[in-house]
Amino acid sequence: MKGYEDGCEIKTKIMGVTKSDQFSERENEIAGWLKALAHPARIAIVEYLLSVDSCFCGDIVDHLPLAQATVSQHLKELKLVGIIQGNVEGTSVCYCIDEKVLGKLKNYFGKLESKMKSKCC
Repeated sequence: MKGYEDGCEIKTKIMGVTKSDQFSERENEIAGWLKALAHPARIAIVEYLLSVDSCFCGDIVDHLPLAQATVSQHLKELKLVGIIQGNVEGTSVCYCIDEKVLGKLKNYFGKLESKMKSKCC
């Protein structure tokens, strides 16, 4: 077992952390969106924003069973990859879905679906 562990350590050091530079910009962009969406709280935030068009952080906090700081962190992650936009209105930030990114995700999954239908066994 020790040899296996040593081998894994060596492999990890050689492989690097992500090798994202070896993938296309499109692949990295889609992976970033999916990674940001890979949390149930963020899915709930996106679904809530889709149902109301736009809102403030406090509205989301009222809707979810999470603390304000936690919601803010999730909003930050979604904004970082461009899934949502935040516009400053006075002392608050109004959040909404970026329709361009949503369209790109829809297009990506639509292509996956069509390829699956044509090649499924």
